[in-house]
Amino acid sequence: MARLTVGELRRDLFPRGWVRALGFEYATLVGLVWGLPLSTGKVRRDGDLIVLTGLPRWAFKRGGVTVGRVYLTRDNDGPGVIEHEKVHVEQWRRYGFWMPLLYGLAGSDPFTNRFEIQAGLEKGGYRRPARAGAQSGASKASSASLSAESDASGPDVTPEPTEDAEPATRGEGARA
Repeated sequence: MARLTVGELRRDLFPRGWVRALGFEYATLVGLVWGLPLSTGKVRRDGDLIVLTGLPRWAFKRGGVTVGRVYLTRDNDGPGVIEHEKVHVEQWRRYGFWMPLLYGLAGSDPFTNRFEIQAGLEKGGYRRPARAGAQSGASKASSASLSAESDASGPDVTPEPTEDAEPATRGEGARA
């Protein structure tokens, strides 16, 4: 039995060409089939990204989710968020069928999830909230920064409103 090199294994797990493209296009189809019937807002295209707005909050986690080239959200579609989601489109294009698994393995904490970090935490609206209790000005600023630290209870993610969205309508977080 022949041994595989790391390069051969990577090529087998993440094939170039039609299989990856098929995964990306299939995910796009899933996003459209899921989002179009639920969308009550604007449907638009921004470059390669298809943006569906007006979806109910139960249709996605945080402020929205990108599936293939389709971004599903209620109203979290400001320019910074769209830029963030376009990076997720490229991640879907690169990993195809593997994207959901790899994203899940990266974890639900956006401050340690490599896909969210690569897409830009601030553009995606991720901010660490200030902790309750008495804190000095310096420690408040420190705890609100984009550090990757988390306490024993897990991540505490609070979305910051974009220019185009009001905080009360943003959902649990800023992205998916």
